Amino acid sequence: MKKTLYGIPNCDTVKKARTWLADHGQDFAFHDFKKQGLDRATVASWLEQADWEVMVNRKGTTWRKLSDERRAQVVDKASALELMLENPSVIKRPVLEGAGPLSVGFSDAQYGAMFGSGKA
Repeated sequence: MKKTLYGIPNCDTVKKARTWLADHGQDFAFHDFKKQGLDRATVASWLEQADWEVMVNRKGTTWRKLSDERRAQVVDKASALELMLENPSVIKRPVLEGAGPLSVGFSDAQYGAMFGSGKA
């Protein structure tokens, strides 16, 4: 399966992940979910692989800008799916698919463990 990194290009964490992958010789496609969108099947697949509480970034600006009422409605996988489709920016970034188990977020250690610390 081809590796796909999902995110938005101006996100600092996404930039770090893209740089790490390129510097370590990893071939991947970048999917800008603000411009290219996300379909229900993709997001539903992610939620089968990762807990919705991991996928929804409750520390980000998008979450904080939601009304208290809207935030209170996000209580399970189904409600998280709807929120993620309505507001893709609420998704914790980046999401890396096709490199083994779904990876959410980025750190040098996390990617190093997935790919080995050496260049591919």
